Amino acid sequence: MPPPVPSPVPATPRAPVSRRRDDIEGLRAVAAVLIAVYHIWFGTVSGGVDVFLLLTGFLVTGSMVRTLERDGRIGIGAFWSRTVRRLFPAGAVVLGAVLAGAFAFLPRSSWTAVIADVQAAALYHANWHLALGSVDYMARDSASSPVQHFWSLGVQGQFYLLWPLLLTLAALAAAGAGRRVRAAAAVAVAAVFALSFGYSLWITSAEPAWAYFDTGARLWEPALGGLLALLLPYLRLPRALRPAAGWAGLAALVACGAVIGDSLPYPGYASLWPVLAAVLVLVAGAEGEPGQWSANRLLGLRPLVRLGRHSFPLFLWHWPVLVFYLEVTDRVEPSLTGGLLVLGVSFAAALATSWLLEGGIDRVLRDRRTPSWSLAAGVLFAVPVLVGSLAWGAGIEQQRETRARLSQDPTAYPGAAVHLSPELAANLPALPVYPDTTTVKRDTIAQTSECNVTIPSTELISCEFGDVDSEYTLVLTGSSHARHWFQALRPIAEHHGWRLVTMTKNACQFSAEEQVFGGEVYDECTAWNAQVAAEIELMVPDAVFGLGTLTQQGDGSLEHVPDGFVEHWRWLDGLGVDVVAVRDTPRFAFDVADCVDRGGRCSQDRGYTMAAASPLEEAAGELPGNVRTVDLTGYLCGEQECPGVIGNQLAYYDDNHFSYSFSSSLSVLLEPLLLEALPDAPVADTTLADRASSVIGGGEAAGEPGADGI
Repeated sequence: MPPPVPSPVPATPRAPVSRRRDDIEGLRAVAAVLIAVYHIWFGTVSGGVDVFLLLTGFLVTGSMVRTLERDGRIGIGAFWSRTVRRLFPAGAVVLGAVLAGAFAFLPRSSWTAVIADVQAAALYHANWHLALGSVDYMARDSASSPVQHFWSLGVQGQFYLLWPLLLTLAALAAAGAGRRVRAAAAVAVAAVFALSFGYSLWITSAEPAWAYFDTGARLWEPALGGLLALLLPYLRLPRALRPAAGWAGLAALVACGAVIGDSLPYPGYASLWPVLAAVLVLVAGAEGEPGQWSANRLLGLRPLVRLGRHSFPLFLWHWPVLVFYLEVTDRVEPSLTGGLLVLGVSFAAALATSWLLEGGIDRVLRDRRTPSWSLAAGVLFAVPVLVGSLAWGAGIEQQRETRARLSQDPTAYPGAAVHLSPELAANLPALPVYPDTTTVKRDTIAQTSECNVTIPSTELISCEFGDVDSEYTLVLTGSSHARHWFQALRPIAEHHGWRLVTMTKNACQFSAEEQVFGGEVYDECTAWNAQVAAEIELMVPDAVFGLGTLTQQGDGSLEHVPDGFVEHWRWLDGLGVDVVAVRDTPRFAFDVADCVDRGGRCSQDRGYTMAAASPLEEAAGELPGNVRTVDLTGYLCGEQECPGVIGNQLAYYDDNHFSYSFSSSLSVLLEPLLLEALPDAPVADTTLADRASSVIGGGEAAGEPGADGI
């Protein structure tokens, strides 16, 4: 512990008196209810979390500075132990229930993500875990994590680590300079507020998905609460204005979610609304007893105060209860009755959690309030959650390895190669799909993540595969729908001795047109495309492989050949570079891995995304002479439907991207089309298709893409 801080001057001319404020508990209750209501029925921000962060800074800073003024030091270890004791047990109870609920209600494909989310939440870095996921386009989940709301506890936990150190340093500086502790603390807290708020404005504008979870972009909220706690004794509203200020603040807070919703980037300027609304309420109730008709008197009523004491477990429970309800009922949003049921179950669970912890654990530890016992009590709740999640994850990994061994038999898991043998297609054994749905997304993304550019980046990343010294170079470039052909191309390049260069970026087509992402101009894509073009011009490869059409969910007639593609192809023609334009792949109205886990049929109408005839064929006479087109739709779809499982392999890990294993299996079907499109490319003595046909023992190959054998 740091030594006591000497106080060369009185702390204040008149030390502020701390009095119990029931309206703060009522404000907590309102914030918790707003969070639940807006999440359940509207799916938007409410401002309630911002109020919690403000109140955290307000209460912690006031308490710590009073302790410094009185004792000259903060018991940092004791403070951290008490914090662990207060936060960990309730959080661990909910996280344990989430693990059980995920096993019971969620599809297997979501299990590994839930386990990772729970572990991050239990260790109070869920905000950074979610921030990293928010900028990974390929890793985005189709459904929300049942512990997504734990991000705010991560911010709070990091605040609790930082704040006693900051205030202790401020007190030491005050002692050395002969200043009052409160004044030095106010300067330090104000500096944090200014830096964090400025950073929040910048990062929210530049990277809103990241900013939402960023501690640096949120730290100004508890800092403002702390600054308010230090200055509140000197902020005196005229008595006549206090009721108006309180009601204005409360009304603004209640209306926040309805007015802001998702219309403004968050946090940024928009988060000032709920924070300043809460500031008005706190300032209005600072002087003596609140008036009879004031908002602070309303907030101090016994029902709201009692609800406020259960606000933390209510906040913890409402989100997983909502996620599991939507999963069980197969709804996108709850009805009025369903929402009331979610709210009722959440409140009952919150009361039970409070009863268990306060009536049970607190009774046991009544005479053991030492920091060691507090720390042990909190940690002992978290340990079973972490151990349980690790054990579950190990079991999943073992299952994955088992399926990987089984998949080595090409007659059991041929994937797209099933088209090489009509006999095998007719007699394919019924087996669990491969790759395992619990890890397919992670494993697929991991295979190319180091060679791919994410949404916010403009950096050019290129990787080389095959024979890097080969005189023949094929470039794969474009978006994730070009990227998911990598596993199909790599075996071909390696077998025939080509050099394969990849340059891909999420949601960014290799196109001369300005592109849009998230409703805004995708400037990062434009900058990246310029770098790719410069690299190709410098490299002058033999051929470029990329998308030839774009499909859209909901209407196959929208599939088209973009003008920006054709413009780039003409430019490549001028360089003497051949182009292999592959038709885009099907999209589904559902997550294929989830559908498989639920035992569904998992096929999508072909016309949902695919045009009746390939737009590349219809545009053949207008394309530059260097363009060769490739269409594997007949291997991916039947006459009427596109299946999500082909040859016992999970064809798509989400609703539109190939799994790594299925993409690899496509190589034997892509190879002859690619060799025909690239007559100048060197060719090995044998082909991959010849080898595959001999291994699966299947007589005549399927020949032209068709509807049979899928």
